[in-house]
Amino acid sequence: MTATTQPADPDLARDIDACCRLTGEFTLRSGQVASEYFDKYLFEARPELLARVARQMVDLLPEDTELLGGLELGGVPIATMVSSLTGRPALFVRKQAKEYGTCKLAEGPDVAGRRVTLVEDVITTGGAVRDATRALRAAGAIVEVVVCAIDRSPAGENPLADVGLEVRPVLTKTELDAVRG
Repeated sequence: MTATTQPADPDLARDIDACCRLTGEFTLRSGQVASEYFDKYLFEARPELLARVARQMVDLLPEDTELLGGLELGGVPIATMVSSLTGRPALFVRKQAKEYGTCKLAEGPDVAGRRVTLVEDVITTGGAVRDATRALRAAGAIVEVVVCAIDRSPAGENPLADVGLEVRPVLTKTELDAVRG
């Protein structure tokens, strides 16, 4: 199920769209080729935009969230900002466990038996989120919700239904398209 608990902020949508929508030919993580790309690093590198996204994301968090799981790399700055705003600890989730040192997939507090809300930048097919969900659940985490800055999956579809994840976006592609005028 895809859910939004608040209407999109048209000013934020306009600012994010103007800052990070690129046109051209882009190969996505899923292998799909897109004519548009949302370069999240362009808004994540701007403190005022990152803070606005994070403040909107706070309202999307389930009340019982114990840990914020920021996905490598784009979810990390957002999770850090949301952690700062809420006082909830952050967890940094790698694409794969490192092969040296602690050899951890998730850096930060132990996840076993804890409710982890994943934090992602942009979701199209949800491949990275799906992989992280499976790995965190294998480590004993309870993962039921992902909050993201931009959900660019088709309207009304949940690309993560197959792993039982609810997607809660700050903005959708439909909302970003609506502010293009």
